[in-house]
Amino acid sequence: MTKEFDLGALLAERGAERYELHTKYLNHQLPRMLHTIGFDKVYERAEGAHFWDADGNDYLDMLAGFGVMGLGRHHPVVRRALHDVLDAQLADLTRFDCQPLPGLLAEKLLAHSPHLDRVFFGNSGTEAVETALKFARYATGKPRILYCDHAFHGLTTGSLSVNGEGGFRDGFAPLLPDTAVPLGDLDALARELKKGDVAALIVEPIQGKGVHEAPPGHLRAAQELLHKHKALLIADEVQTGLGRTGDFYAYQHEDGVEPDLVCVAKALSGGYVPVGATLGKDWIFKKVYSSMDRVLVHSASFGSNAQAMAAGLAVLSVMENEQIVANARATGEQLKSRLAALIDKYELLADVRGRGLMIGIEFGRPKSLKLRSRWTMLQAARKGLFAQMVVVPLLQRHRILTQVSGDHLEVIKLIPPLIIGEQDVDRFVDAFTAVMDDAHSGSGLMWDFSKTLVKQAVANR
Repeated sequence: MTKEFDLGALLAERGAERYELHTKYLNHQLPRMLHTIGFDKVYERAEGAHFWDADGNDYLDMLAGFGVMGLGRHHPVVRRALHDVLDAQLADLTRFDCQPLPGLLAEKLLAHSPHLDRVFFGNSGTEAVETALKFARYATGKPRILYCDHAFHGLTTGSLSVNGEGGFRDGFAPLLPDTAVPLGDLDALARELKKGDVAALIVEPIQGKGVHEAPPGHLRAAQELLHKHKALLIADEVQTGLGRTGDFYAYQHEDGVEPDLVCVAKALSGGYVPVGATLGKDWIFKKVYSSMDRVLVHSASFGSNAQAMAAGLAVLSVMENEQIVANARATGEQLKSRLAALIDKYELLADVRGRGLMIGIEFGRPKSLKLRSRWTMLQAARKGLFAQMVVVPLLQRHRILTQVSGDHLEVIKLIPPLIIGEQDVDRFVDAFTAVMDDAHSGSGLMWDFSKTLVKQAVANR
């Protein structure tokens, strides 16, 4: 007799093999890296902004799955919507009909950006970017895309072409014709536009790598320049969108900015079903889909699937009903101001920046001789090791999950679920203060651990 599939039994029987399975069948460097920095935890359960391990210890999530868990994990409204859509047994993905859920989600999304008219649904942030790049090139008839130094727009070939980090691009050429310009440099933008072959500039209003914000007035000035040269402005809001920065979209912090195309993903999923969306102006979509012959010229097999659409609708409903954007703005300001107040206290702490619940904490060269010599040793081995030294004790000793904000960066990025509150802020600030106290003592566990990081950095050269 055939044994019926039982997911619970499978996990109970083989869940303990998780790290061995990854080592054998998936990216073998991931478990190796996690083991090296002591991140090889076993999390058994999650809810909201917290995880729990097998011993019942509670961990605070300040990473939100790289921004995917905007509402935290397992929000009851999103869960219920997914149960409901599965129970409805819809005739989904026939490909030759028009289901109601994609239209309803598009309508809801577009209400937050009234200058945009249409939506294409894919399955991820990088697909949303790929769509925007294709649409911009077709609509303008021009080949070249501009992007900003240190940008991150995804890792598929098209989105990799507008990735500002060489480490991601190395070995994957040739890519699309593209050119990087410094974030905030209007002169560099103008020089490129005068060449007459630029389709668009794609920009993160706040860059994820390092948490760098476009200077005040830059996006509007860039938009005017682009439109003067019949090029488009693409706003990549994959991480910054849906309330992360204290407005629904980060570009909305600046008056008069109306991108031609906007990319969203991550938090729209509710943390359950991958989804991406490219919002755009009517004329762009009508140019791409210019005839019935071109109806499938750009499509995605799983795009607009019922589960993803239901999750997105539930997420937008929760954001409205629970005042998620307002909470991100208020809680983010509280967290940022409390951290900024520590700059004068700790010489290793150089800057605190960002908006809403997207905050960068940057470390820099200390003044005192003892700390300066240790800092120099770390920098000689590999830039970014001090930030890693901070991330590790935050998890190991204080059970708080954070991340270094990019390779070779001395920056920690905080992108917690947008539902965190004052108690979570207190917990993080207290833990961060304790870690900084330890670092400034010039000895202790942090600096002992630095030897492990230095050995690993040297071995990987």
